[in-house]
Parts: sequence; structure tokens; C-alpha cells
Amino acid sequence: MHDTRSLVPESLTTDAAQQDMRDAYLGGAPGMFVSGTAWSVAGLVCLWRSPQMAVWALYAGGVLIHPLSVLLTRLLGRSGRHAPGNPLGMLAFATTIWMILMLFLAYGIALWRIELFFPAMLFVIGGRYLTFATLFGRKLFWICGGLLAGAGYGLATLHAAPVAGAFTGAAIEIVFSGVIMMSAKFTVADGKHLRTNVNT
Repeated sequence: MHDTRSLVPESLTTDAAQQDMRDAYLGGAPGMFVSGTAWSVAGLVCLWRSPQMAVWALYAGGVLIHPLSVLLTRLLGRSGRHAPGNPLGMLAFATTIWMILMLFLAYGIALWRIELFFPAMLFVIGGRYLTFATLFGRKLFWICGGLLAGAGYGLATLHAAPVAGAFTGAAIEIVFSGVIMMSAKFTVADGKHLRTNVNT
């Protein structure tokens, strides 16, 4: 298992901090996959039960995203923990708090018009992924965030059924998690000095 926490000093360059985040969390792919799975479950609940229950299914899945993604990351051979001195860790924490606050707003929207809940959540999640471009140093997250937000706008404009929003979020996240997973070996290769130290 790769663990570069002891190799990263308290003061980091941006590139080194991003490399540490990529190496610790496998580029963010496991977390994105787990999140996409939560959206899929919400879509199934929407189909089989009701859109209102799907809201709670997505929220319940959201609570499990972090522990499950850390577990998956470790199963894939990474630490699932960034270096204590990595300044990007605070950015990750701040965006998590922002996302939690936005959940209250999305829930209020659901009480007003249930069909707008998933488009609103697509905006929330899309906005958070834009910050991942800085966290992991990958411009791919700009595309992902833009697609999620664009999908949210399109679904809201078309007055699409809630289930369409749930499965759209699932599809985008799962596809991007696969792309990031496949490219992770190349991004980790950018930090050969860290890998060399780990292997010695």
C-alpha cells in the first residue's frame, strides 16, 4: 500500500500537494464511483417507491460516501489519507461543509417542487467537483463539474421526471470515475520522486 504521509513536509508546493492528494485518494476515482452508486440507488428508489423517498435515499447514500470510498481506496492499494501538512486538506474539508449546507437548500427546493431536487443536486455536486480540479490538479474535473451543472440546467428546463435526474447524475459520475481510474497511473507517474521514496 502506498503511503506518502511521512514524506510530505508541512510546507508544500502546489504540485507536490496535488500529487499527494492524487496518490492518497487514487485521483478521486473511488469516491466518485461510490457517489455515482448512491445516485443509482436513489434512481432505483425513485422508480420503485417515490421521488420523495429517493431524496432520502440520496442523502443516506451521501453519508456513506466517505467511509465507503476510503475503504475502496485502501482495497485498491492506496492510503485514503493525505499528508497531515497538506494545505489542500483544509480546502477539501471546507468544500464538504459547503456541500452539506447546500443540502438544506436542495431539500427546501424538493418541498417546493420535487422534480427540481435532482437538478439542484446536480448543480451542488457539479460545483464541488470544480474545486477538485485544484485539489487533484486535474482539468478533467472542470469538464465533469460542467457536465453535471449543464445536465441539471437542461433537466430543469425540460421539466424532466425526477428519475431522469438521478440516473443522469449516476451515469456522469460513474463514467468519469472510470476515466480517472484508468488515467490514475499516469498522474501518479508525475510524482516519480514520491514513488521512488516509497519503494526504497
